Amino acid sequence: MGLLQTTLAAIYPPRCLGCGEGVDSDFGLCGTCWGQTEFVGRTACDGCGTPLPGFSDDGVIHCDSCLKWPKPWAHGRAALVYSGMGRKLILRLKHGDRQEVAQPAALWMRPTLEGLITPQTLIAPVPLHWMRLAKRRYNQSALIAKRLADLTGTEWCADLLERPQRTPSLDGKSHHARAEILDGAIRINRRRRYEIVGRPVILVDDVMTTGATLAACATACRAAGAGDVCVSVLARAVKDT
Repeated sequence: MGLLQTTLAAIYPPRCLGCGEGVDSDFGLCGTCWGQTEFVGRTACDGCGTPLPGFSDDGVIHCDSCLKWPKPWAHGRAALVYSGMGRKLILRLKHGDRQEVAQPAALWMRPTLEGLITPQTLIAPVPLHWMRLAKRRYNQSALIAKRLADLTGTEWCADLLERPQRTPSLDGKSHHARAEILDGAIRINRRRRYEIVGRPVILVDDVMTTGATLAACATACRAAGAGDVCVSVLARAVKDT
């Protein structure tokens, strides 16, 4: 295996996920692209992962939006801000068939979930409608969820949730418009309904904007009898980006 790996490394040397320049290891970023990647710091909204100024003595702080409109989940975490290189990587994963981005995504998301994972936790991705899945050929959220489950030793369920209704694109829609579009559009897979009862659930997605899709998923999980529901996203869109 050592010789094979050396040979493969010589033929296919590691390349930066952002610009394609040579790097020291697979699934990495060069110094320039790393500098263009904005990570969410230690001070962030406990509800949606939005980075916030200042600090909290008990480590729990909420943004104005979450104080005004509480989310239907217990905690929300994000690894990156949806801007710069973070945005480029998500678009490549989502629309550019760059499935290898899921590996570093999970590595960056894992530390944000400290204290939220228990032996009973179930990880589940935000679902795609079957027509969109057929067109894209993969669910980018499921790719991240699988790798996150592998890293944490946590059980995961690729089809816990399903999206029977084909909804229009949510891009550019207001918070209220997104909520109306997603009303009843996501449900628990009937074959999985007994697996969720009483169990903590972590919902995984690539990016959170208004949080409407994750809210629909969390509501479905809670209605099915899940324990605490938390969300984990690779990136959080913020107003000033």
